[in-house]
Amino acid sequence: MRERLAPRSVPLNPTFRRSVDGLATAVGLTLIVGFGSILSWLCARHPALLPFWTPWDFSWVEYLAAVLSAWWFLRGVLCSFAEERPRLWRQASFLLGLVLIYSVLQTHFDYMAQHEFFLNRVQHIFMHHLGPFLLALAWPGEMLKRGMPRLVRRVVEWPPLLGAVRYVQQPVLAGVLFVGLVYLFLIPTVHFRAMIDPRLYAIMNWSMVIDGVLFWSLVLDPRPSPPARCGFAMRMVLPFAVMFPQIIIGSYIAFSPAGLYPYYDLCGRLFPSITAATDQHTGGIIVWIPAGMMSVLGFMTALNALRLYEESLPEILEEDDDEGPWIDSSAWTGR
Repeated sequence: MRERLAPRSVPLNPTFRRSVDGLATAVGLTLIVGFGSILSWLCARHPALLPFWTPWDFSWVEYLAAVLSAWWFLRGVLCSFAEERPRLWRQASFLLGLVLIYSVLQTHFDYMAQHEFFLNRVQHIFMHHLGPFLLALAWPGEMLKRGMPRLVRRVVEWPPLLGAVRYVQQPVLAGVLFVGLVYLFLIPTVHFRAMIDPRLYAIMNWSMVIDGVLFWSLVLDPRPSPPARCGFAMRMVLPFAVMFPQIIIGSYIAFSPAGLYPYYDLCGRLFPSITAATDQHTGGIIVWIPAGMMSVLGFMTALNALRLYEESLPEILEEDDDEGPWIDSSAWTGR
């Protein structure tokens, strides 16, 4: 057996480690809840005094989802040995993805996205494409599970929940859901209802983020199949399969002479100099071009994952050769 290149450090006394970990957890939760309580109070009492980066409409669910995910990820990284930690660019990718999603949901940008259609489309690009893409690119699952409390980890690893994720991540169904949700909330009547109903608005945003994470995690899985849910070929096909339907809906919105989204006239547009037609055309182009670019980037990333896997094959065979012959000649000589 080969020795590890980087020897592991001597572990702490288990009792001491549990006490220190419990104290850090208590302090961390206190700070997170305390800061959230201050933000919630300020948003409710003094919204006009808050800067742009603070929430326009504070949501405990969105705040905790972002902050706890960042905390659990960093905690998992710190609890891991150096050779087990993801590369710095993967760590940065995860944190940047969280920041991008948070920035369009829990800042004043959310208010702007409710008053201009093209900004609403920018918000959805961040929630459904760019942010989840960066989260999936980081491949953070192991670090998140290491940083989670045991109770939360048991919930995440609950067999029915894992079964539901496996079902949704079937390649064809994943692609249909990815495009179908975009189409659903761009239907003018559905879009109007979602924008005036706070509960449906939250469902729309959450469905974008969750579906984006599930889809891009399927496409950007760096592992071979199995354990990946599908092969590299399917992972390269999926981004193109979802690209063309988005191009069709985006071009339809961009070139439609009729006003499709009267909600923004009803609520009042943020920029009076931007006409309703220009707003709609710009929004259609955002659905059309950036979404298509993300599909191309997804294809290139999946192709690169295949290249890295193929380059690693000789190393795997060489390691096996150190242990003994990896080809069984009896399989083809009959001896």
